[in-house]
Amino acid sequence: MAVLNIRVEDRVRDQLKELADDEGISLSEYVRNLVMEAVVPVREQQEARHGGEPPQETLRLIDRQILSMLHRILGRVLPEDANDVDGDLNYQLMRAQILEAGYTGEYWYATAGFQTELSHRDCDRVKDILDMFRVITYSIERLEKDGAEVDEELKGSLEFVGFDHNDPLEGQMASYVQFLMRDGRWTELGAQLERHDNGNSHHRVLEMYLRMLAEYRRIMDGRGRGFSRMDYFLSLDELQQIDEASVHPSSRKLKG
Repeated sequence: MAVLNIRVEDRVRDQLKELADDEGISLSEYVRNLVMEAVVPVREQQEARHGGEPPQETLRLIDRQILSMLHRILGRVLPEDANDVDGDLNYQLMRAQILEAGYTGEYWYATAGFQTELSHRDCDRVKDILDMFRVITYSIERLEKDGAEVDEELKGSLEFVGFDHNDPLEGQMASYVQFLMRDGRWTELGAQLERHDNGNSHHRVLEMYLRMLAEYRRIMDGRGRGFSRMDYFLSLDELQQIDEASVHPSSRKLKG
């Protein structure tokens, strides 16, 4: 059996030991169980596909009845000159007929336009990334206000460039960013998105963001809990650490 050595802070080790004791097993066995849970599926799982939601192969009769009725109602209340995503009366009646007749090969009409769900984990990742770049942005502004010189190249590499619109997952994350910012949250990042084709990075950036986020978490975890906004500002050295983390480990020597 292979041996895996990991280094964690003392407090993390103590917390893991408490959890292991609660379950009546050793610390080694508890951590091994966590690793097994991460890499060994209990049931067969299909990798999440991002993009258009696949059509239903079958629908319950009650679902067909409800959906058919809704299409018929919508068709009757649409304006006579309706020509948007809801179509017109004939379009809605056609969708009702598909459901009533049970034409399963045409059920894709029922899911047309629906996207695969963005998981709770990925939603949280987007919010964490936005929060990180918000802190980075305010930290740079504060440093410059205090008279510190922040290299233009560093400032540029620490800008939020959005996500790759051509990648199914990142494209959905980009749409989620727009959704989150619609009510005034993270608006300080708006100018950065505009400078980068309205948030289209044109290349995959999620893995880079996750490396930066891991370094950001390490920095913040090393601090005591604060109650002032000043406690969340990053120093110039910390900004450089996050910038270095953005580079893939195999390329860091080349950058240096």
